[in-house]
Amino acid sequence: MRTRLAIQWHALLERYFPERRLFLRSDTDTRFIRLRSGTQAIATLGIALTVGWTIVATSILLMDSISAGNFREQSRRDQTTYQQRLNELSRERDVRAAEAKAAQERFNTALAQVSEMQSQLLDSETRRRELETGIDVIQATLGTTMKQREEASTRLAALQEQIAEGGTALASAAGEGDGTLDLLSDMLARTAAERDQVVADAQDALVRADEIATELRLREEQNDIIFRQLEDAMTISVEPLDKMFKAAGMNPDSLIKQVRKGYSGQGGPLTPLTFSTRGEEPSLDAERANRILGEMDKLNLYRIAAEKAPFSVPLKDPFRFTSGFGRRWGRLHAGTDFAAPHGTPIYATADGVVTHAGWMSGYGRLVKVQHEFGIETRYAHMSKINVKVGQRVSRGQQVGAMGNTGRSTGTHLHYEVRVGGEPVNPMIYIKAANDVF
Repeated sequence: MRTRLAIQWHALLERYFPERRLFLRSDTDTRFIRLRSGTQAIATLGIALTVGWTIVATSILLMDSISAGNFREQSRRDQTTYQQRLNELSRERDVRAAEAKAAQERFNTALAQVSEMQSQLLDSETRRRELETGIDVIQATLGTTMKQREEASTRLAALQEQIAEGGTALASAAGEGDGTLDLLSDMLARTAAERDQVVADAQDALVRADEIATELRLREEQNDIIFRQLEDAMTISVEPLDKMFKAAGMNPDSLIKQVRKGYSGQGGPLTPLTFSTRGEEPSLDAERANRILGEMDKLNLYRIAAEKAPFSVPLKDPFRFTSGFGRRWGRLHAGTDFAAPHGTPIYATADGVVTHAGWMSGYGRLVKVQHEFGIETRYAHMSKINVKVGQRVSRGQQVGAMGNTGRSTGTHLHYEVRVGGEPVNPMIYIKAANDVF
């Protein structure tokens, strides 16, 4: 059976690959190389495998090259789109910064106007009290004058009756009573003059009282205008701050109580107004002024609280966002990344005390600042640190320079905000302050 299969296989090879001889002749000799059918088949099979492998490998390389070209093209398109988006965000940030600067200028202008109006209000209230005192004095003088006028009229009537009753006696005793008659005439003339003077003084007092009443009414109208302007200014100034704290998840009432504990001193222009020392109820104007002063005190406390919470951006130079807060590669990215040139100054975002200034694993060169209300900010991957532990810093004070230290893939700032030790999104505070600062 094997011999038959071998014979058939050999015949098949002889059919397609007949035996061939390759002759090699020289000048003195002739030789040949015998190519059997099996040798030819093996050589043909090897050549076919080589050609097939070459074709397959070339196809794979071409497909890989085409795929790599498409991937690079897609990567370039994604990079261009990402860069355009970053440029748009940068322009939007610049616009927001300009709006924040304009809002801060408007806030400062409104605060200056409020201070000026408060001074005008206090001056007006002082003037009003002086006018009220003047009216009281004039009314007292007028009452005394009227009383003197009535007494003079009574004395004049009595003298006239005495003159009428004693006219005959005076005529018979003319020679003896000339002196008495002259004395009575002089007294009568003086009494009449005093009466006329009292009447004139009373009329002048009435005219002056009318003038003071008119001036007082004008003062009250002016005070009402000032009050309304102050109330509007307080509403415009306080409401954005109130919304800012609420947007950042902070309770305004708790903030005010906490700030007031640290600033418990009293006195000065924001002390409530008291115009009576006789236990009387304050007037409507006094109550209105006290409400405005309360709003101004609230505005001042808000301003202090805003300085102690991280509402500002840690960079003043141009930058771009490279990574936000949230899950990344299966773990929490606990802050926001800002990219800018190496050495870009980094600033504290609120008043506080430095609790760490040095190297920390993963963060590289790191600065921690502890603020009020249980808030902490962190500034990581810095190339240079400008503060030391225990140092008190203010908002806008430089704490270091941008770098690439620690676990970092490029020059950037990793900025964190922690409340009660738990990380929160820093953009909550930055976005909340867009319409205020």
